[in-house]
Amino acid sequence: MITMTYRSIGTLRFSVGLLATVAALGGVRAETPAGTGRPLLTHPDGTAGFRQLGGKAHYEVKDGIITGTSVAAEPNSFLATAKEYGDFELSYDFKVDPKLNSGVQIRSHSRTNYKNGQVHGYQVEIDPSPRAWTAGIYEEGRRGWLQNLAGNPDARQAFRQNEWNSVRVRAVGDSIRTWLNGVPAADLRDAGETAGFIAFQVHGVGNDTDKIGTRVQWKNILLHDLGRHEWRPLFDGSSLAGWTATPGGQWEVKDGEIRGTSPASDPRHGLLLSDAVYGDFTLRLKFKVTRGNSGLYFRAQRVDDPVTVHGFQAEVCDTGDTGGLYETGGRGWVAQPDKAWMAAEKVNRAGQWNDMWVSAHGTRLVVHVNGRRTVDFHDPAQTRAEGHLGLQLHGSQDMEVAFKDIELLVPVTAAE
Repeated sequence: MITMTYRSIGTLRFSVGLLATVAALGGVRAETPAGTGRPLLTHPDGTAGFRQLGGKAHYEVKDGIITGTSVAAEPNSFLATAKEYGDFELSYDFKVDPKLNSGVQIRSHSRTNYKNGQVHGYQVEIDPSPRAWTAGIYEEGRRGWLQNLAGNPDARQAFRQNEWNSVRVRAVGDSIRTWLNGVPAADLRDAGETAGFIAFQVHGVGNDTDKIGTRVQWKNILLHDLGRHEWRPLFDGSSLAGWTATPGGQWEVKDGEIRGTSPASDPRHGLLLSDAVYGDFTLRLKFKVTRGNSGLYFRAQRVDDPVTVHGFQAEVCDTGDTGGLYETGGRGWVAQPDKAWMAAEKVNRAGQWNDMWVSAHGTRLVVHVNGRRTVDFHDPAQTRAEGHLGLQLHGSQDMEVAFKDIELLVPVTAAE
């Protein structure tokens, strides 16, 4: 239920207008000063631009404060913007009853073809419990915790119980960062969603009489629209245009896939290298391994050597090493997934199509397989800044591997 009382909405604001420059592929946008903006709620009855999703918690807007009150036997409730946002800076103050869990959804969705419209997407947590994970990143309706604050005692201690707290969120490309009362909290690289609505959550409380009627409030809501990113193909689905094969094995395009094969009798590492060179980037693709060991090379340099290139490789295989990070011509394994965890969670689907995301920004290298983070590595050596992308056929192995839907995340527009 939504009740809007209109008096003064001056504290609920947002601004549109890109306050930054965009670097070609890095999507670098300048930091936006806090405390400026335009009214978010502009219609006198206060309801324009919002809709309620999920449960029937009571929402009220009065004197520029959104108040959400829990009710019995209802699922999570959300007061959501009708508009979707991609890249942005969001700031707000909140105060929450110590017994109530809450959060602010960003880049979220309610789709009829997903669990009958269940809200899903990133949530900036509001957690007044003793664990104090406020401003951590949780994925509502899907993967759960993406970055909690277990390893960030400064952010946990920044929460002020029974008082107003301030949160700042910056989402650009696959980067989501948060601050709680000025203290850095989450710093996530995740390419699952690039745009969606923003929503204010009242968590369901079941029939717990101690929690029914508990409240969460928000004010001073500022949103700076920084435009958006979108996925652009690096493989056209019908040819190897933009890619060059090195000696060893065979690459072909069939049914929208890049297929690579090589016999165990061939000692050469056959690669399919991008003609372009990339430094900082976020990439996604699908892979399927039928036989052998493969990988996605990045920041790779050609060398006069049987392995053809030196550089980083995100491992692609049918074992628990998939999603690990190997440096050919350097340190070897720099980060490996927990094989027991990979097996228990069934992260890699052997012989089937799998999703891989690779994010390389500065010295931070992050790999996901099927939406699960397998590597988050900060490179102390800082030795490789740019290079080719490459698909690998490992030498001296019976190889059959396929790739498709190879795409790069790039900035495309500024806010109007």
